[in-house]
Amino acid sequence: MSIKVIISADVKDFDSFSKVFNGEGPQNARKEAGFIAEDHKNLDNPTNAVVIGTVDSKESFQAFFNTPEQAERMKSAGIVSEPKVTFLAN
Repeated sequence: MSIKVIISADVKDFDSFSKVFNGEGPQNARKEAGFIAEDHKNLDNPTNAVVIGTVDSKESFQAFFNTPEQAERMKSAGIVSEPKVTFLAN
């Protein structure tokens, strides 16, 4: 069973964030973790990025998300706030 993950974070510039997020390295890292996701710009707040995706379990997502490598990817993408992560089940 997969679960939905919604991540919201403020970024310096959405276009710069999106370029990093959709780069080959971050895509490969998400694929290895089993995290399929797309980035979206919050139309009411253009410096807020929202990522919506699916993952096999909350635990596998947390193992991926809490690595030093992921922290570095988020920093290089220009994330300037603590990401808010929400998990949803059917």
